[in-house]
Amino acid sequence: MSTPVTERSLEGRSKRYKLAAKAAGGAAPRSLEDAVTAIKSACSAKFDETIELAVRLGVDPKQTDQAVRGTVLLPHGTGQTRRVLVFAKGEKEREATAAGADFVGSDDLMAKILGGWSDFDVAVATPDLMREVGKLGKVLGPRGLMPNPKTGTVSNDVAKVVKELKAGRIEFKSGTQGIVHTAIGKGSFAPDKLVDNVRTVLEAVIRAKPATVKGQYIKSIAIAPTMGPGVRVDAAKAGIQ
Repeated sequence: MSTPVTERSLEGRSKRYKLAAKAAGGAAPRSLEDAVTAIKSACSAKFDETIELAVRLGVDPKQTDQAVRGTVLLPHGTGQTRRVLVFAKGEKEREATAAGADFVGSDDLMAKILGGWSDFDVAVATPDLMREVGKLGKVLGPRGLMPNPKTGTVSNDVAKVVKELKAGRIEFKSGTQGIVHTAIGKGSFAPDKLVDNVRTVLEAVIRAKPATVKGQYIKSIAIAPTMGPGVRVDAAKAGIQ
């Protein structure tokens, strides 16, 4: 994700980037609404840029009990079409297909994946198949595609999961630097929709706060377009502190 603009951060940048940085304004934190307006002004690519959110948390990434992870359904989706694969058999296979899953099956899909195929964005599995799906761990794990109960992608209610994933349900987690980083929409989204999506993610991150975390939990917030500079958001003005 692009970092908030400073004079130093502009050194060596392209003319297009500098113009985008000027449109975004300075490095001072601002209200969420103002930050979204600035980010939309900074979108200058010839494609519909993804808008990304980064939240730096006051957690210790080395402590497993301070990991922050969860899922949240964005009220306005991400603006991206996700290809959903479901490992299921029998009635559950039919339910997943009816719900709009792009690929549904069991042994056939597992063999295809072991052969090198991975043309999907998220995988879901019913609990009864996880023993077999677990054999794909070395293939799907490094790509972040392994079904996981913690992210709601292992479930008997496959129809609900598929519909939510298609509608804009995303996973978030704190990385090795204690930062939650996720897409929250597109540059073409109306400002109020981006604001709603950001607030929804922030509320989910706050709900996921580990009990062992002390002191300031939300350290900083920034949003940025794919090809442009970041804009810092004032946590107090965003209504979360």
